[in-house]
Amino acid sequence: MSVAVIGAGAFGTALAVALADRGVTLVAREGSGAAIAATRQSPRLPGVRLPDAVNVTGILPGDADILLLAVPAQALRGWLADHEGQLFGRALVACGKGIDLTTLKGPTALIAGVPGTVPAILTGPSFAAEIARGLPTALTLACADDGQAVTLQHALSTPALRLYRTTDTVGAELGGALKNVVAIACGAVMGAGLGHSARAALMTRGFAEMRRLATRLGAREETLAGLSGFGDLVLTCTSDQSRNYRYGEALGRALPFDPAITVEGAPTARAAARLALERGLDLPVTATVAALCEGGTSVAEAMHSLLNRPLKEE
Repeated sequence: MSVAVIGAGAFGTALAVALADRGVTLVAREGSGAAIAATRQSPRLPGVRLPDAVNVTGILPGDADILLLAVPAQALRGWLADHEGQLFGRALVACGKGIDLTTLKGPTALIAGVPGTVPAILTGPSFAAEIARGLPTALTLACADDGQAVTLQHALSTPALRLYRTTDTVGAELGGALKNVVAIACGAVMGAGLGHSARAALMTRGFAEMRRLATRLGAREETLAGLSGFGDLVLTCTSDQSRNYRYGEALGRALPFDPAITVEGAPTARAAARLALERGLDLPVTATVAALCEGGTSVAEAMHSLLNRPLKEE
């Protein structure tokens, strides 16, 4: 099966490098295809050369059976609308992590609205630079149709990129989306100098919120305990390679953050807070991160509010 990666950002470029021996096509958005084809490098992943086997273009190829959509979560709905007529009969594998702020839907639900497509998501603990270097990485591939999941699993796995499959698309996509919210909180704690113990507490309580919301929305709890939930949470909340963590650090230090860097957790926090409100769920960490990202509270005020909540059982 032929594969195309949509989006020549860091993660899309890394996937193209990892799958280069399949003759993959990398589709650069926003007119950058010619420059990337000429230099064999993406500015979003410096120091990584694209193998000659990777075809770089700015046009969606008509013969690719599998499209890996390395598109930011908030841009996915628009991309699908713009290309709907070209997607029939293809497997569309979302690689972004978030909840659409307008529809409050995850990536596979958005893809399911496109007739004749197979919706799937590839998610889990991974940094683009490490995938591009061929370092061992394990991810979750979620597709509601297990037969299709098996096909995709074999088509996209490599000796260094090990994919585990599940039919729980809701759990997989919410694990990847909600852990970014917790990562912002953890980055803010460390940026403000509040210590490793506070970060551990936020990771734990944040994970409880992830499970609470995800299971209410139909996810299986064991999915949240796997790579796409707990695994990704650990990675993202403990490394400054994570953009969401770095964004939180900047908030904690009251420093500006580069607006050109995509921070999926900020809009996801707002979307998750809305979902929780609609379902009568109390998610204090999520609500606090949403307020923090919108400038509605400071890190000091946020920590005071969380620490002064009524005492309760764990």
